[in-house]
Amino acid sequence: MTEPDTRRALLSLSADDSDAEELDLLSRRLRAELGELDVDVRAAVPAGELPEGAKGADPVTIGSLMVAFSAAGGVFPGLVETLKDWLGRQSGKHRIKLTIDGDTVELERASSAERQQLIDAFVRRHA
Repeated sequence: MTEPDTRRALLSLSADDSDAEELDLLSRRLRAELGELDVDVRAAVPAGELPEGAKGADPVTIGSLMVAFSAAGGVFPGLVETLKDWLGRQSGKHRIKLTIDGDTVELERASSAERQQLIDAFVRRHA
């Protein structure tokens, strides 16, 4: 996706009481689900690009994905809806921070109505 109307979002997944291995598995599942959308999903820090001296990726790096998508065509609302649905199936133990242009929304254990209000406001700002 190299069109001028391409937007980028950083997704940061976190989970209560999860180790790096479990977070990696969750990230892979989320990435697979997002791969079904019209988006380009990549690890936020590609393998082999860890800082010099790092012994391994930290949990934040493991749970981070970069998503590129078209600003046109309603792709963004579909992306957000997919994230919301994925979280809903995770028993409320997980959180996703979605950041676009320095604006971050954290999706987590809010009630369905609260989560929908938050998501609607975020989508309006970036649609």
